[in-house]
Amino acid sequence: MLARMKLLLIVPHPDDEVYGASGTLMTYLAEGQPCGLVTLTRGEAGRTLGLCDGPEELARMREVELAACLEVIGLPVHEQHTFPDKYLKDQPQEPLIQVAREAMQRHRPEIVLTFPPNGSNGHPDHVTTHTIVKAAWDSLDPAERPRLWYYASDTPPENEALLAQWLKPNVRHDVSEWVARKLQAIACHRSQALSTVDFIRKFPDRITTETFYEVQEG
Repeated sequence: MLARMKLLLIVPHPDDEVYGASGTLMTYLAEGQPCGLVTLTRGEAGRTLGLCDGPEELARMREVELAACLEVIGLPVHEQHTFPDKYLKDQPQEPLIQVAREAMQRHRPEIVLTFPPNGSNGHPDHVTTHTIVKAAWDSLDPAERPRLWYYASDTPPENEALLAQWLKPNVRHDVSEWVARKLQAIACHRSQALSTVDFIRKFPDRITTETFYEVQEG
């Protein structure tokens, strides 16, 4: 039987794995603990910064960027799906739930990480990913459920709707030893450089300290 996975990320877009969790991944991987990633879309609706033309070309570019990022992190286990970027909310939910459930059952992670109820920034794909991962997690036998983590920030959202669903972190990881590699991994997502600038401007502390909210059962 395969060794139980330590951490499994389930996120919608290429680059959702790197900003808030790459240091944690590198920590676990350095300890010899397997980790994995499920990416639900190819990111074809993202920014291009004039580097390519059209959704298909962007999707191919982001595939290369993600592969480079995961090589820097040292993460070999990755499942790429092709649900439509920006339109997850319009898709039948059961196939998405099934992808998340099957990934949890196959990899048997100790921890699953995804977005919180407000999607962190309200992005519809982030919110939908939260919904389907939570539904998949709820559908498992309680004895088989992994621990469930959400991305979380100490900085409360300014938007009132996002603030209403804000969850303060209760898990903290000092990842300062991995800063150089983390920044290198972030920089692999060249086409999404504006997202990098936005993240560092808003959450500079999360480069060296990765914070999460662990769901408490009962």
